[in-house]
Order: sequence, then C-alpha cells, then structure tokens
Amino acid sequence: MVEPGTTTGAGAVRAEIISVGTELLLGTIVDTNGAYLAQRLAALGIDCYYISAVGDNLGRLTKTLSRAFRRSDIVICTGGLGPTGDDLTREAVAAALGEEPFVVPELEAGLQAFFERRGVEMPLRNLKQATLIPSARAISNPVGTAPGWWVEANVEGAPRTGIFMPGVPFEMKRMWEQEVEPALRHRSGMVLVSRTLKVLGAGESAVEERVADLTTGSNPTLAPYAKSDGIHLRMTAKSGSEEGALSMISALESKVRERLGDLIYGTDDDTPQGVVDGLAREIGLAYCALEVGFGGDGVLLPTFENQPGFRGGLQATTLVEARTALGAGAHADTAEIARELATRTGANLVLAVSADISAVDGDATIVRADVTSEVYSANGLKLVAQRQSWQVPRGEVARVARLLALNLLRRKLIAIKREGVERIAE
Repeated sequence: MVEPGTTTGAGAVRAEIISVGTELLLGTIVDTNGAYLAQRLAALGIDCYYISAVGDNLGRLTKTLSRAFRRSDIVICTGGLGPTGDDLTREAVAAALGEEPFVVPELEAGLQAFFERRGVEMPLRNLKQATLIPSARAISNPVGTAPGWWVEANVEGAPRTGIFMPGVPFEMKRMWEQEVEPALRHRSGMVLVSRTLKVLGAGESAVEERVADLTTGSNPTLAPYAKSDGIHLRMTAKSGSEEGALSMISALESKVRERLGDLIYGTDDDTPQGVVDGLAREIGLAYCALEVGFGGDGVLLPTFENQPGFRGGLQATTLVEARTALGAGAHADTAEIARELATRTGANLVLAVSADISAVDGDATIVRADVTSEVYSANGLKLVAQRQSWQVPRGEVARVARLLALNLLRRKLIAIKREGVERIAE
C-alpha cells in the first residue's frame, strides 16, 4: 500500500499543495483536493512538505505563491481558474513570477467551440481562460472550460515547476491522472512504499515503548497512530525501486513482529472481525455471539454480519430477556445461555459480551462501563474470560467492548490453532 511518507533524501523533490477559494476558509466545503493530491504525490515518491489554503484575494494569493516557488521544487495549485472576478489564480501566478498574461488564439478558439457545442454564446469574461504567461503551457481540460497551466520557471536561480488545475474535483482528477501524473512519474527517481501493522491488546504508549528505538530512523520510518480499530504502526520506506523499498519494509517489519508478537492482529486493510473469522475457518470452527446490556447498541452482531464463519447470535438488554428469548430456565446463567445458543446456531464457540453501564455524576454522556467478555465451548464450558472497567463517552462503549471481545476470541483461536482443536475444552 502506498501512502504519504516523512522521509527525505539528498535528491528529494519537494512539493507543495495550495488550494484556492474563500469557501475553504469559511468551512463551507472540505478540501478533498489537497488530500487526494498528497496521496498521489506519495505514490510518485515526491515529498509533500506543505499543504495550505488561501482565499480569493490577489495580494494574499500572490504572496502565498511567491513563497511556495521559493521553497518548493513543484507547486501544485487547485482552484481560481474560473471566468469570474474572484477567480484570481492566473493573475497571482503572473504577479508572483513577474510575467504578463496574453490571450492564446488556439485556446480562444477551443473555448468558442466549447460554447458553440452547447448552443450558447461565450461570455466575454471567459476570455481570461484562454490566457497564458510566457513560462506556461496549457494543460488540456476536455471536461470543462478552464485549461490548466503548466509553468516551468527559474526562481532565484532555481528551476521550479508550477501546476495549476481547476478546483472542481472531477475536472482536477481527470487532468491530474491523464495529463499531469504521467509527466511527473519519473521526476523524483524514487518510490515510496508503506505498510501498516495493526495492534490490539495494548495501548498506544505501551506499544510505542516496545518499539521506541525503531521509531527514530529516517528511512525506513515507523510511526504509531491510535485508530478506531486499534493501534496502527505505519512503516514507510523510500528507494530507487519498489523492490528496494519492500526489502527495507520487510526488514523493519521483522523487528517489530519480534517485539510485539501476537499483539499484531493484521496488516493494511485487515479488520479484527475479518481476522477472527479467518482464524476460525482455518481451524474448522464456527462461532456465534451473545451480547447483553448495551441498551440496544449493536456490539458484535452487526460486526460479524456477512462473515462466513458466523452462525448468528442474540442481542438482549438484560440476562432475563436473553433467557426468555432462548427458553432457558429462570435461573440460567451465561454459560447455560451460551450452550443453548450454540445448540440452536450450530456453532462450536460462543463469544459473549455483557455490560453494566452507569452515568458518572449524573452526566449521561460520560459513563462507567463494567464489561465482561467470555468465550465458551459448545457445551457451555468457559474457555477464557476478561473483565474491564472504564470511564468513557457513552458512544464509545460499544466500540471499545467490541475490540476487547474480538481480541479475546482472536487470542483464544490462536491458542487453539497451536494446541489443536481436540483441546478446545481444556
């Protein structure tokens, strides 16, 4: 998987992304262009040093572009290429580079043809979209009226490339993928590759402590991130070839796995539920789920939906409700309920999670959650259990309980795989 990286080398190509539009600063739209371009640059092995947004103001935009040209090898800008008075990117580029725009007859004819195909007369204000400066060439835009600009200029003795594209995402993406990216593909001479290891069963600080010395390298790099599905450890390497980068990643991964062992549950696009399902099916076991006491919040059942090894389950607000639903005795405990559920679903294992949730100091948004996760065999024998208490926002209870329960089942499945299915009840 290719992702943005943080490493640079002596021959690194420095890029900068600028998004233009006052609406970005007002928060009325989100800058998806910047994120898209940053990812695409990383895939090319080009380092993105800065991402910024600037409003439709000629003075501020000119200063922003002047600074970008001084410090970055490639300046990529989206937005401000329309025909209206507040579309000022062309004017700002010309001012930043000290050049005069002029109308290009071929571009003007193309614009005229665009409007003629639509049966309307071209407004005079659109003529600005047919301009260039001496250091620029037009970038084709067959899906819109605004051609892009590709600028090659010398700024304070250094060669600089400027790429200016429309802000409309589908126009920008088409221009980038068809016109710009192929021309940049060999600019850096480097390839950036990333792989992510995913961890459950330890917090971010505990994980980082185990691999602290491995996070200080410059190439490859290792960086921990707390995510909704556990702790991610992103490894990124830069090399002159994909094979070289992958070799660096593999060497680092071996060291990380040696430190963390079974805390690592997967890589890249793996999910906890997908890994659990894969383990269960690998050793020939089916599983079901029982969740009690979460006030209607789905914990396990929605997560396991569409997993091939899942045989169904029961969601109940109380243990009494679970007994009634399964026709169990009035005094049936969780083990007896699990045995009945396994019988009805044909599962070999039952993952049960229950919670006692109470408000903290009368504030219903912050709760104390006492959560118990257990794994039972089909005959109701408790194989493994854990109980934890936390004080968290109410909306986080189901997510945290889910991860703890999934990890408990994952660890038990690993043990069963190592010891043999015949020892499942031991």
